[in-house]
Amino acid sequence: MRMIVRGARLLAADRPALRTGLYDVEVAEDGRIARVIPYDDQKEPPATGVRIEAHGGLLTAPFVEPHIHLDTALTAGQPRPNASGTLWEGIACWSERKPTLTREDVVDRATEVLRWQAAQGVLHVRTHCDTTDPALTALDALLEVQDRVGGFMTLQIVAFPQEGIVSFPGGEALLREAVARGADVVGAIPHFEDTREDGVASLGIAFAVAEEHGLRVDAHCDEIDDEQSRFVEVLAAHALRTGLRERATASHTTAMGSYGGAYSFKLQRLLARSGINLVANPFANLNLQGRFDAYPRRRGLTQVKEMLAAGVNVAFGHDDVMDPWNALGTGNPLQTALVGLYAAQLTGADEIPVAFSMVTDRAARVLGLPEAEYGITEGAPASFVLLPAPSPLEAIRRQVRPRYVVSRGTVVAETPPAPTRLSWPGEPPTETDFGRPSTLNPHEHLDT
Repeated sequence: MRMIVRGARLLAADRPALRTGLYDVEVAEDGRIARVIPYDDQKEPPATGVRIEAHGGLLTAPFVEPHIHLDTALTAGQPRPNASGTLWEGIACWSERKPTLTREDVVDRATEVLRWQAAQGVLHVRTHCDTTDPALTALDALLEVQDRVGGFMTLQIVAFPQEGIVSFPGGEALLREAVARGADVVGAIPHFEDTREDGVASLGIAFAVAEEHGLRVDAHCDEIDDEQSRFVEVLAAHALRTGLRERATASHTTAMGSYGGAYSFKLQRLLARSGINLVANPFANLNLQGRFDAYPRRRGLTQVKEMLAAGVNVAFGHDDVMDPWNALGTGNPLQTALVGLYAAQLTGADEIPVAFSMVTDRAARVLGLPEAEYGITEGAPASFVLLPAPSPLEAIRRQVRPRYVVSRGTVVAETPPAPTRLSWPGEPPTETDFGRPSTLNPHEHLDT
């Protein structure tokens, strides 16, 4: 054995709920999971190179980031702040910053954010990369980063036409060139095109390019408060008729938060039939939308609960990290889940674990990660995260840092326990990690 994890809690394979009891996970020399067996504290484990005592913590498949912009990350305030806080001024700020891009600049910033993500348990990432740059500087840089991190992280790159395909001069040619250079996914931004007709045409181009090259589609779609922005139905129809189905994703779809009931009912049926994925980005959606409203002010999140109930796969993405659209952020998926569950009101006892799945296995479905290659199952790569919490609910509530992050049998990040020492009047100093079990599930506890 290369490694053994002792006494961990595991999630059920078919739903976001805990398995009964504790388990050992044995990792073979080839970096794959050899055995998952019930924990027996009376039995001596086999000899191994690395032994990790889980103490009843949650061992989960790695976090998955389904939507981020590594090319724009860490550029907040360059060349100027986004004073209005709108999506549109953010695009304008980025358009001013874009001509100054260099390979070294993009590689440095993207690598820094990937380091942050890996330390927080993210081992699978889909990044969008602006292709409305005639030199495609950022794309070439991210392809280099992709090659560098390929040994322990999955990095998918979306050819993202930030300023349009039809409305931007040479937009289609640049999109095709990006795919030719190695982009993994074809993007679009139909609501930003000059007219509705241009937006519809842009999606037709994106799907045609994807079909020609056997790629997936991930479009920024209806990222606006306008209830007349309805490109998601066009994307879903393309996915259904071309057969791309679950290989297509509509990101943002914030206009859906303004749709009326009758149209929403019709849309739910179409999206469920099409098989597409939706990615909501709580930080950016809450920050950028509603900026033109008086009160009552819309908050711009898509219909998360309704689409989940309709059987549509929905995931949460972080989106922006310290860039013109969000001056904050560390790429932390548990923060994304926390903000997302509050914004979408996924606060029921059976809903909070769903929010956790939206940054793990639901996000994995967006990236198309094979089921046999993602999860705590025998034969799968030994890539997992040990959280010092007994359940998804507690991990989100306490915003814990991963105790260990393991990629293909190798520890890539380790965070020592850091309890707070508290001196309370009339009591001796004690340590606390905010670990009181939730009454939503009285069986949750951390064995120490």
